[in-house]
Amino acid sequence: MTPRFRGRPCASDHPPRRARRGTRRSAWWPAAAVAALTGFTLTGCAAAADDSTNQIVVAIVSNPQMQDAMQLQDEFRKAHPGVDVKFVSLPENEARAKITASVATGGGEFDVVMISNYETPIWAENGWIEDLQPYIERTEGYDDKDFIGSIRTALSKDGDMYSVPFYGESSFLVYNKELFERAGVTMPEKPTWPQVAELAAKLDDSANGVSGICLRGLAGWGEVMAPLSTVMNTYGGGWFDENWNPTLTSPETKEAVTEYVDLVRTHGQPGAATSGYGDCITRYSQGSAAMWYDATAMVSSIEDPASSTVAHKNGYAPAPVMHTDAAGWLYSWSLAIPTTSEHKDAAWDFVSWMTNKEYIKTVGERYGWERVPPGSRYSTYEIPEYRKISQAYAQPTLRAMDGASQKTSMTHPVPYEGLQFVSIPEFQDLGTRVGQQMSAAIAGSTSVDQALQQSQEYAQQVARTYQREEGQ
Repeated sequence: MTPRFRGRPCASDHPPRRARRGTRRSAWWPAAAVAALTGFTLTGCAAAADDSTNQIVVAIVSNPQMQDAMQLQDEFRKAHPGVDVKFVSLPENEARAKITASVATGGGEFDVVMISNYETPIWAENGWIEDLQPYIERTEGYDDKDFIGSIRTALSKDGDMYSVPFYGESSFLVYNKELFERAGVTMPEKPTWPQVAELAAKLDDSANGVSGICLRGLAGWGEVMAPLSTVMNTYGGGWFDENWNPTLTSPETKEAVTEYVDLVRTHGQPGAATSGYGDCITRYSQGSAAMWYDATAMVSSIEDPASSTVAHKNGYAPAPVMHTDAAGWLYSWSLAIPTTSEHKDAAWDFVSWMTNKEYIKTVGERYGWERVPPGSRYSTYEIPEYRKISQAYAQPTLRAMDGASQKTSMTHPVPYEGLQFVSIPEFQDLGTRVGQQMSAAIAGSTSVDQALQQSQEYAQQVARTYQREEGQ
C-alpha cells in the first residue's frame, strides 16, 4: 500500500529554519559554489512547470539503483496521476556540482535533490532544505523509525529528518571466491591492508585480464577520497588533528596514501586514475578484479545475475584495517526538498514513494531481490525473499554500518564529524582539490610527496579560519 499523506502542511506553516546570523556556513557556501563552478551551466531542466500539470524536476545520481527508480515511474504515476516527474540524472561528481550550485545559490531548478549525510545537516542549518518531519508524521504507513538508526541520525537536525534515505551504506571488502580457490589463498577474517596487498600480488593475473584488486582512483571527494580517507584514518593519519592542524603530510597519512597508490598502481585495474565507483562495479561484476574495497551498496549490482557474472560467487570481509578496530564509512544517498521548490507537496509525494517499504518490495518483485536498495530500512532485512538471497552479505552490511564510528575507526580525536569526509562546508571544495592530487599521484604525473604537500597547503587555508574562531 502506498503511504497516504493526510493534511499536508503548507510551506507557510513550516518556514525554513535559517542559519544563525553571521555564521560562516551561510556566508561561505553560496560564494564558494559560484567560485568553484564559474562557467558551469545548468542544463537538462525545463522551465517552471505549469501548476496545473504539477511537474517536478528531480536531480539524482546515475547509480544503478537510481536507474531502477527511473524505470519504475509507471508505478509512481499509478499512485499519483497528477504529478509529472522529470529527471536530471548525472554521474556522481557532476551531480554534486550541479545540485550544490543550484541549492546554494537559490536557483530553484529542482524540486527534489539527491544529497547525502554530508550535505544534509549543513544545508538544514542554512535553511536551504525543508524540514521533512511534518510531512513524515502526516504520511500514513511511512514509518521513519524503521530507518537504520545510524542513518536516521545522520540525516537529522534537532531530531527532525531533513532528508530521507534511498539507500545507506558502509564499506567492506568483496572477493571472488572462485579466483581465491584457484590461487590457493584465503581471506583473513579481519584483513589488514598489508595482507590485502599480499593477496593482490598473488591474485594479479594480467595475462587473463584480471587485476588483484579494484580501488577508486577518479578525482573527487566522493570518489577516490571516500575509500582513501578510511585508509588514512586506520593508519593513524587523516585530515586534521583536534586543534585543526592539517595532517596530510604526517608520517601516518603519507604511509597510508603511499600504500594505497602503490597497491592500485601495481595490482589495480588499468586506467585506475580515471576509475570510479561505476567503473569498479563493471570490472568486478565481469570477473576482471579479484577483490574490491568499496561501498556495501555494491551488492545490488554484483549479486544481480542479470548483469553480473560473479553473482553468488562472492565472499565479504570487513574494511581492511591497520591500527584501528574498524575502518568503514557511513553514507547515505538520500532525497531532500529545496526550500525554493514551488511544488513541495508533489515533491513529497515522489520522495515518500521512492523511500517507502513498498518501493523496496516493488523493486524486488519487478527486477529481482538482489537489486533492492540496501541499508536504509531494518524491515528490508526481514523480507523472506531478501533474507534468502542476502545470506552472504546482509549481516556484513549491517555490522559495517553499526561499526562505522570515529571511536572505532580513528586513532585520535578530531574536531569534526564524518569518516570519509569532514563535516564542514569547505570540504566539498577542499576534498575535490585533494582528490585531484591523489588521482594525479595514481596516474604517475606527480609523486605522493608532492601531492600531499600541495594538499596540506589547501587544508591550511581552511584550517586558519577554524583556528581563529577557536582562539588558537
